[in-house]
Amino acid sequence: MMTTDLIINIMPLGFPWQTQDPFIFCAYHRDEYPRGNETMGPVGGLTGRTIGQDFVIKDGWRMYHGRKIPGFPYHPHRGFETITIVQEGVVDHSDSLGAAGRFMSGDVQWMTAGSGVQHSEMFPLLSEEKENPLEIFQIWLNLPKRSKFVAPHFKMLWREAIPVIKEEDEIGNIVEIKLIAGRYKGIKAVDPNPDSWAANPVNDVMVATIQLAANANWVFPKATLANDRMIYFYKGTSLTVAGKEIAVSKRIHLYAQEEVIIQAGSTPCFLLVLQGVPIDEPLAKHGPFVMNTEEEIEQAFQDYRRTQFGGWPWPEQEQVHDKNKGRFALHANGEEELKS
Repeated sequence: MMTTDLIINIMPLGFPWQTQDPFIFCAYHRDEYPRGNETMGPVGGLTGRTIGQDFVIKDGWRMYHGRKIPGFPYHPHRGFETITIVQEGVVDHSDSLGAAGRFMSGDVQWMTAGSGVQHSEMFPLLSEEKENPLEIFQIWLNLPKRSKFVAPHFKMLWREAIPVIKEEDEIGNIVEIKLIAGRYKGIKAVDPNPDSWAANPVNDVMVATIQLAANANWVFPKATLANDRMIYFYKGTSLTVAGKEIAVSKRIHLYAQEEVIIQAGSTPCFLLVLQGVPIDEPLAKHGPFVMNTEEEIEQAFQDYRRTQFGGWPWPEQEQVHDKNKGRFALHANGEEELKS
């Protein structure tokens, strides 16, 4: 196969980023949040913003659906999983199961919505002395029909446990691979949630962030199975993939059955990789629900109106945790993980 034949297509990155089965959504958020106030909101007020629907970057940041604190107040999900990767900043999680957590730079949260859950994802601005930049990915991974109604569950992949592989090219330039799901050259990521499509190695799911030093040369090994491989080039200047020079803010859809040579340009390059065998089932999605048929979508709305997926046990819609609280996870069974 000629190198140029390794590339299926190249597309500009929009918002959200376009994905392929088994992934159904990917959003990249970069916000240069200012110093926080005493209630963990932004200093300087919110004049000129469409509060509750603030998705236009103003002064380098957005409030999203937050009214006092940036983020996404409680909302429901059913039928898929969310993978939230924090590159920089702070995320506070709360959900209808009574679970909660605070995770920060380098951490990942993996949540199976399954039969239905409400959760909030808020971005508290903890520092009053300096700015509070945020950079995260949120990825939606589909569940097969047999798993659409599994019990909701979330798991923390703490940064201390996530494999980070550093390789040198022939002249010593560094390539860093952070392996969130799957395998890379015999190295295995932390196990995902048990009902995930990624839990079965046959599905060859890989989620990874890649950082290439300026001019670094990297050989991305071929996948073990026939699947889809997406590379999202979101930060840098230029990247050469299979002999083709590509500007930043592009999605590169690759054939995964052959290795591919990737080289950074004159500045460091940052990539997200999503790969996996397709589920290949009918897909119906509307807002926060992802099912197989339109009838199932309508049933999801009815069930949510009737049960609220267990209700909201927290005092605030945009629930955040104590300002002095560190990284932690409180699970629905009462077990608490505390990290330094």
